[in-house]
Amino acid sequence: MAREVQITFDCADPAKLAAFWAEALGYRLDDPPPGFESWEQALEAMGVPPERRNDASAVIDPERAGPRLFFQKVPEHKQAKNRVHLDVRAAPGLQGEARMAALEAEAGRLVAHGATRLHRQEPAPPLGAGHIIMADPEGNEFCLD
Repeated sequence: MAREVQITFDCADPAKLAAFWAEALGYRLDDPPPGFESWEQALEAMGVPPERRNDASAVIDPERAGPRLFFQKVPEHKQAKNRVHLDVRAAPGLQGEARMAALEAEAGRLVAHGATRLHRQEPAPPLGAGHIIMADPEGNEFCLD
């Protein structure tokens, strides 16, 4: 039996990181609970104090095909390289210079939204198609693949 997967990020600013990853993946913020028009309205009704309303956030694939991403506030900062990272498939079906040009365009778009470009790995056929290593606004590494 298959299981659903949720990917959880520990972070300092859940709302900011959720907004970045929604932009990066074409996701959207998760819906508020039934009966509420907004998260602000729901959190108010739940009695969550204003200073705690950015303790968590989540984004979802509008098609419900990809995993939900959950962002939770933690007190400590990122301290080491990720042992697991996301590969954002930004150039499916492309090869060579067309692939790298598409990855460069996506890298530029994401830098404008707060990402940092870390390294470009050139294509090395037959197995290495090339990719760009990036970091999200809180330093979590991911690849444009």
